[in-house]
Amino acid sequence: MSAGPRPAATSGLVSACTGTWSALPSSRPGVRVSPVRIVIVGAGFAGYQAARTLSRSLRRSAEIVLINPNDYFLYLPLLPEVAAGVLEPRRVSVSLTGTLPHVRLVLGNVDSVDLTGRRVTWTDPEGGRGEMGYDRLVLAVGSVNKLLPIPGVAEHAHGFRGMPEALFLRDHVTRQIEMAANTRDPRERAARRTFVVVGAGYTGTEVAAHGVLSTDALARQNTALRREPRPRWVLIDVAKRVLPGLDERLSRTADRVLRRRGVDVRLGTSVKEATSDGILLDDGEFIDTRSLIWCVGVRPDPLVEDLGLATEHGRLRVDQYLAVPGHPEVLACGDAAAVPDLTRPGEFTAMTAQHAQRQGKAAARNILASLGRGAPRPYKHHDLGFTVDLGGVKAAADPLHIPLAGPAANAVTRGYHLMAMPGNRVRVATDWLLDAALPRQAVQFGLVPSWSVPLDTESPEVARLGRGGG
Repeated sequence: MSAGPRPAATSGLVSACTGTWSALPSSRPGVRVSPVRIVIVGAGFAGYQAARTLSRSLRRSAEIVLINPNDYFLYLPLLPEVAAGVLEPRRVSVSLTGTLPHVRLVLGNVDSVDLTGRRVTWTDPEGGRGEMGYDRLVLAVGSVNKLLPIPGVAEHAHGFRGMPEALFLRDHVTRQIEMAANTRDPRERAARRTFVVVGAGYTGTEVAAHGVLSTDALARQNTALRREPRPRWVLIDVAKRVLPGLDERLSRTADRVLRRRGVDVRLGTSVKEATSDGILLDDGEFIDTRSLIWCVGVRPDPLVEDLGLATEHGRLRVDQYLAVPGHPEVLACGDAAAVPDLTRPGEFTAMTAQHAQRQGKAAARNILASLGRGAPRPYKHHDLGFTVDLGGVKAAADPLHIPLAGPAANAVTRGYHLMAMPGNRVRVATDWLLDAALPRQAVQFGLVPSWSVPLDTESPEVARLGRGGG
C-alpha cells in the first residue's frame, strides 16, 4: 500500500524569529497541482479534534488522512467505568468513519516519519507496510505507560491506558473474586480478594473508587463470600496526597470518599519489588495480592524519540503555534508535544485531555491559516477546572474553580462528559440510568489474555497492537 511522490500545493511557513505565518504557493501557472494532503497521526483527543475541525472546514477541498491502529476514538475519562462494568465498551468507543465523513481512515501504526522527504511509513493490523507523502503533518501520537525500573513490575503489573487493558481488568477482577470463593486456603483467598493500585493520580484514584464498588457487589452476589471480610483495595503513591496535580480541595474530597469506602490509602509509599505472590513496599511490608494495577503516569509515545528532534522531558518541542521548529509544515499536539503554556511563562501545558482536545482544534486552525484561511493563533488556554468521577453518586469537581462534592459534583461531572463526548451520548446516559436501577451483570469472557496487555510498551506484542494516540 503506497502513495507516490506528489507536489505540495502550498508551503505555510512560521518564521522562527518573528512567529509570523505566510502561505507561499509553489504551483506554476498552467500546472495542475494535487489537492493538499494533510496527514494526522493518532486519533486520541488531539488527533480526533484536529481531524474533525479540518473536516468541517475543508470538506473535499483537501485530502485529510487519519492514521490510527483502531477505527474508533476512545473516550479515556470513562474507561474506569468500563472496567467496573458500569458502561459497555462500545459506549466509550466512537466510530471514526461514522463521525468524520470527509476524512480517509488508514488503519495502521506509524513506524517512522521522513521529515526531509515528507513521508510517513506505517504497518497495518495484518503486518502489511504502507507509506504516504504529506503537505501538512499533525503528530498526535499520545502517550504510553510509564515504566519504572522496579524489579518484577513489568512482569506482574498491568497498566490502564486503553480498551484492551480495561477489558482485561474487568475480567481479571471478576475471576479473582470467583476463584477466591473456591479456595480453602485462607491466605490465597485473602490474596485473591486484594487489589493494589499504584499511582493516586487521576486514573488511579478513579480505578480504585470504582473498583471497590464493583468488588463489593461481586462479593455480595457470591454465596461463599457473603460472610467473608470485604474485598480489599490498596491505593499507593509516593506523593503526600491523592490527586497531587489537582486542587487540594479536590484531593481532600477524593481522599475522604476513598477512605469511607474502605480503600487503604498509602501515601508517601512506593513499591520496592513485585512478585507473582504480591508486592514488597519500601517500608518492608509485603502485601499478598494477585492484582497489581499500574497507574503511575504516562510518557510520550516512543515515536517522538525516534524523530531525532528536540524534546522536553520526552515531549516534542513546538512553538506557541504548535509548529515544530525547523519544520513548519509539521505540527504536534496532545501528550506528545511540549507546548509552551502562555498562561504560565516558562512552563509547558500539562498532559491532560482538556489541553489535548483544545490543542487539536488549534492545530487544525493554524493549518487552515497556512492554506490562506484565516490568521494563525497561538495556543493559550486557562483551565476551567477538573472533574473526578468517584463512582455511585460521588464525585469531586471544581467547575470555574468552584469546589463541589457529592451528588452536585457528580451531576457536573457526568454533564461535562456528555458534552465532551463526540458521540454515543444517549447510550452512555442510558447505561448510567440502568446501573442506578438494576444490579450489575458481572461475567468474565476471557477475550483479552494477560500477554496481550503487557505493561512494557516496548514489547513486540504492543508493537503489533499499535499506538492509540492522545
